[in-house]
Amino acid sequence: MAPGLSLAGELHRDDEQLESRYQKGVQYLYENSNGIMNRVPTKYILPISERPNSRTEDHCNARSTNLNLPVIDCAELQGPDRSQVIQSLAKACEEYGFFQLVNHGISREIIQNMIDAARRFFELSFDERAKYMSSDMFAPVRYGTSFNQNKDKVFCWRDFLKLSCTPISNSLEYWPSSPIDFRKVALNYANQTKSLYLMLMGAILESLGLLEEPMEEANGNPILKEFEDGSQLMVLNCYPPCPEPDLTLGMPAHSDYGLLTLLLQDEVKGLQIEHQGNWLTVEPVPNSFVVNVGDHLEIFSNGKYKSVLHRVLVNSSNHRISIASLHSLPFDCVVRPSPKLIDETNPRRYKDTDFATFLEYISSREPKTKNFLESRKLM
Repeated sequence: MAPGLSLAGELHRDDEQLESRYQKGVQYLYENSNGIMNRVPTKYILPISERPNSRTEDHCNARSTNLNLPVIDCAELQGPDRSQVIQSLAKACEEYGFFQLVNHGISREIIQNMIDAARRFFELSFDERAKYMSSDMFAPVRYGTSFNQNKDKVFCWRDFLKLSCTPISNSLEYWPSSPIDFRKVALNYANQTKSLYLMLMGAILESLGLLEEPMEEANGNPILKEFEDGSQLMVLNCYPPCPEPDLTLGMPAHSDYGLLTLLLQDEVKGLQIEHQGNWLTVEPVPNSFVVNVGDHLEIFSNGKYKSVLHRVLVNSSNHRISIASLHSLPFDCVVRPSPKLIDETNPRRYKDTDFATFLEYISSREPKTKNFLESRKLM
């Protein structure tokens, strides 16, 4: 064999071995460095224009400014000031696409137990975590890395565990059995967040003028039944310390596909949202949720409420844990603008869509910003 061919073969094998290591996740790399990493592997280094502190990012200026999101107090939604809170909710969804939710009724114990259970899962041995690796996007449980590891040319500094909750009765037996209390804690948390989501959707429908009475008085309303039977996906995210955080991202700029996402984060900063042409860092608020409008709600509201780009920064010193609970209509439902929000002055702005269309779209290309939502626009 010619020396050149032999060298090429060795280099190819080296590339395959490196790729195999990257597919095992960032936590695997971190653990196998004994917690000491001096450089970010090339696989994770973004082009200069896409780095978090670049001044040449596509359309946003990079800033370190912190952002205090609009605050929605759930307790006040149940009181005499409900109409004012509904107005504040509408304004937050129109202007920010995000808000901070406080006094939501989920106990500190349930929240802390969920964060602790997520952290302990990612601290399991790689062999234990790897039991849940799958390329099947419909799998009831899926452990993986990056954003879309089958399509990403540059990997994100993130590992995840996705838990299908639709329905929980069919999925629970596939969820991790270790740590020993994981299923119990995650089940309790999933049920609590589903109830909170339904309460919020009632308020959002009211803010859009689609409910003539508060949700608790609207039982039997057909529009509410679809939301009650809707889909739920929990995503546990782990962002290990990164030696060169300015070269990579935990998650790239993207929007969420569903109606609403309820995000629980620990005390470590990382979430940024695009607001008025700048990337702004969301200040974590203890015992609260960050809630954001998803693509489906922008479509359903015919563009009144905005699904906003957001991304995740990493840091060099702290692990960061977050748990996202993504909610939408049932997987087989068609999402379209509400007929009541279409008229001559506000014509229909979006095509019909469904979950299968979304999966086909993201599985066929590398995800970039809000391309899926843009593909649904009529004008």
